[in-house]
Order: sequence, then C-alpha cells, then structure tokens
Amino acid sequence: MELNYYIPSQGGYIMYTPDIVFDHAWIEELHHRLSEDGPWDDWRMFQLAYEAEQSLLIPDFGELQCLKYLSSVQPFPHQIKAAKKVITEMRGRAILADEVGLGKTIEAGLIIKEYMIRGLAQKILILVPASLVTQWTYELNQKFGIPAMAQKKEYMWKQYDILVASIDTAKRPPHRNHVMEQEYDILIIDEAHKLKNRQTRNWEFVNQLKKKYCLLLTATPIQNDLHELYNLITLLKPGYLGQFRTFQNNYMNGKRKAKNSMLLKKEIEKVMVRNKRRDGNIHFTERHILTIPIQLTDEERRIYDKVTQLIKEKYVSHSQLESSLSLITLQREVCSSYDAALLTLSQFHKKAENNLSFRSAIEELVQDFQRVKDNSKAQKVIQLIKEIKDKVIIFTEYRATQEYLQDLLAQEGITSVLFRGGFRRGKKDWMRELFEKKSQVLIATEAGGEGINLQFCNQIINYDLPWNPMKVEQRIGRIHRLGQTRDVYIYNLSTSDTIEEYILTLLYEKIHLFEMVIGQLDAILEQIHLHKNIEKNIADILIESDNKREMEIKFTNLSEVIRSVQKENSIELDSYGGVFSL
Repeated sequence: MELNYYIPSQGGYIMYTPDIVFDHAWIEELHHRLSEDGPWDDWRMFQLAYEAEQSLLIPDFGELQCLKYLSSVQPFPHQIKAAKKVITEMRGRAILADEVGLGKTIEAGLIIKEYMIRGLAQKILILVPASLVTQWTYELNQKFGIPAMAQKKEYMWKQYDILVASIDTAKRPPHRNHVMEQEYDILIIDEAHKLKNRQTRNWEFVNQLKKKYCLLLTATPIQNDLHELYNLITLLKPGYLGQFRTFQNNYMNGKRKAKNSMLLKKEIEKVMVRNKRRDGNIHFTERHILTIPIQLTDEERRIYDKVTQLIKEKYVSHSQLESSLSLITLQREVCSSYDAALLTLSQFHKKAENNLSFRSAIEELVQDFQRVKDNSKAQKVIQLIKEIKDKVIIFTEYRATQEYLQDLLAQEGITSVLFRGGFRRGKKDWMRELFEKKSQVLIATEAGGEGINLQFCNQIINYDLPWNPMKVEQRIGRIHRLGQTRDVYIYNLSTSDTIEEYILTLLYEKIHLFEMVIGQLDAILEQIHLHKNIEKNIADILIESDNKREMEIKFTNLSEVIRSVQKENSIELDSYGGVFSL
C-alpha cells in the first residue's frame, strides 16, 4: 500500500509505504471458544463492574449518599432530615440549634461526610471549647471515618486538612496568622452562643475566617436580645438581615421585643434547624428527679445560724466590706463544706483589718469549723453511692468541696476522679477515661457540665445546686441524651431550713424548673427584669427578711410572678429560646 503525503517545504508530494503487521494470535483463541461455546466473558468480573457502575449512580441528588458509608453510627431521622435541609436548602450555612442531647455533633458529622463524598470539601476546620477537642476528634474518626486530627502543634495548621482545635488557641498568635492565611471549605463552631457579641475577639476572629460552608452549633441560639440574634446570623450569612438599622426598623420594638415576629421567624427558619425534646418522634429514657433533705446536727445548725447572724449584722453595719451576694456565698459554702467556707472567711479576714469585732467573729467561726468532725451532707452522699452501686457523677460549686469529698470517699474505699475547668485538655480526657474504665465516681465542678458525653453513667448527685438554672440542665444533659439506654436519676441534696432549701423550693419546685425547656426560664426572667440580677434579688430577700415567715412570703411572691409570666406565655415561649410567641 502506497500513501501520498504533501510536503510544503519541498513543494510537492512524496510517496510513502508504511509497514503493516497482522496479529493472528486471537484467531486460535476465537476458534477454541467457538468450538467450546465460550466462555465469552468472566461473569464474576462483569457483575463487579456492573455493581461499581450502579454505586456511582445518584438517583436523587437530594438524598444523602454518606449514609451508605456509615458502619459505626445509625443516625436518627431528625438528624438525617437536618443534614439534608442544610445541604439542599441552606447551601451549607446554618445554625444547628437542637436542644441539649439531641445530637448536633452527629448532624455536623453527616454534613461533613456528605460534602466530602461529593467532592465539595477537603479543607475543614472545627473550632470548639478546649475540653471538647478530643471528643470531637474521636467521634469524627470512629463514627464517620473522617480523618480528623486534634491540633496540638503550630505546624499542624497547614499539614492536615481536617483539624479540630480550641477556638482560644486558634485566635492567639502565632496560630491566628496560620488560620487566617488558609481558605476552608467547611468551618464549624461548637458552643456558638459565645459569638453573639460582635465586640468580642471571638466574633471578630470567626468573621474574618475564609470559609465556603459554615455551621454554628448551639443549644441556646437566642436569648432575648435581638441585637445578639442579628450578630449571630450576620456572622453566618453577612447581609442576610440587611444593615443593623434596617433590621432594627423592620423587626425590633425595643432591645428585647420583636415586631413582625412571624416574618422574622420565617427568615430565621431559613438559616436555623432546631429539634426539640418534646417532638414526638424523639425518644428519651425517663428522667427521675429525687429531692433528698438533709437534717443538720445540733452543732452544724448552731454554726449555720451563727454564720447567718454574722452576715445579717455585718451586712447592715459594714456593707462596704462585701456585697450582699458575696456574703450569701459564704452561707452557701457552709452548706457545702467548711473547707469551701474557710477560703471565703480568710478573704474577709484580710479585708477587715480595721474591724476588730468582725475579725474576732471570723476567728471564732474558724475554731467552730475545726471542732466539727462530720458533715451530714457528705455522709448522705456516701450512703447514696453505696446504695446505688454504680457509676455516679457528683456536681459541686466549689473546688475545696471537690477535694474534701474525694478524701472522704477514699476513706470509705470508693474510687473517684476530679474534673474541673483548671485542668488542661489532656488531663480532662484522662479523667474522663479513668471514670469510664476505673473509678466509680466523678466529682465535677461546672466545667463537667459543658459538652462532654457521659452516657455510660445514669446517676447524678447535685451536691450543690447552682442559682443559674441553665447550669442544671447542662449537667443533666451530660447523661440524659440520645444514646442513653437507661432511665436517668438526679438526686438533689438540700439541707433543711437553710438557704439551699429556699433556693430548691423557689427555682426547682414551685416553678417546675425540671419540666421547662432550656431557655424558657431565661426568657421569663428577662420579662420581669431579673435576667441579670436574680442572684442579687435572692440575696436581698435572704438578708433583708426579719424572720423565716417573711422570707417565705417574699420567695412565694417571686415564684408566683415567674409562674404567672410562664402561664401567659403558655402558647409557647418560642422554639428558638423565648424571643417570640409562636
């Protein structure tokens, strides 16, 4: 075969004969298959190829593809629905605002996994409180197969694509510069309610980060300041609610009251997902609340009354020494442990240099503390733990009480570990693991009420009850959450005829605190202008009442006011925390 090729440089055609080689090897194989009638192909290979093609098909773009790749977690229907809504309707920018214990972390994990499978996310940053870094890292790896790393060293910001880090670390030099230089496909902020104030460094820092998708996680997205609501949504979607002046004109009737609330609600629903415990399709085990009164011994009663009298006398005549709240704190500490009260007494003693009678009274009290060998409240705790015969979390307000209880439990042969805010991240993780695998008791301050999951335990003893009811729900949320398979028992200790009993009656019985959704009480206190000074108001009642009867009447009046507001808002104090009546 000859071919003609035109070559311009030579001004004409040349003749070219290519070499052609015929391969006849296949003919013999063909004759063999014809005679044997096959095999025409490997059926197993064909099936594998067919299944591979099928797996790549996406019949419905709105369905989550990540569900096929999860072997260690079975999401609940509300979590799947939330993830789908964020991806298909909210375009990856949303506030995940489920109530405590409903699995916001699972929803976030589903969203991350889905975007990764679709090839839309590679660089991912999760900013959380320091105590939750390890927990987030573990859950993303174990439940979702997402190779997240806990940030520990400066070089990790650029070396790893998926990092879980403390927001406090990320915003500080030199880490801040590394974070700011990068562009993130997904940014997730846990405990995002701490970003409501745009004057804070946290808000400014997160606002400057470069991100394509953004998730803000918080169980309390809205309190009652509409300005804070605007700040949070602006952080998520700048300009979504317009300039603040426009938002103010359209939706605000004062700082805390909304106008055009139904219209604002519709706007919020476009950027916020909130599931509630009372939704019928979300099942929780039962919650049992048990109040355990403690009778003080004669000696303990004498000391408590002595402290009460000291507070009344010195507050009236020497109020410049301390605020009423500080003095009431001493009364609460005496109900907790003398170890806790000694710290406050020592501070008062230093400040009262020119008040010899006050110093003398303090020194006398210290001697009284030293003479009392037993603590009725602590003894009741030991009795409870021995009766429970299972893991128990004890919450106290004071570090000195923590250490006192640990020593006391050790004398009884009961193993325990401490958990508090001053511990570094690694130590907190170690304490949690020791509690799960070795110790019977975890003694925690309020730091134990934030974020960590302890579903392997179902017993809580509130050794001290905080005056902020939101903290109680956070405590209970550590064990009463999705994944808890047993009923939960909460034991509230209360020393009879003391400040503890009054607070328990007011906050936790008369106004049915434990039946409220988190955020409701905050909304009520805002309406009666007690949101920021309820502790001061309670302290004034305790100090200014001349006798027990007067005190009871004042507490009853306060609780009736709270209950009346609750009743007025019985339509519902809004599924978003109490700003609007829906």
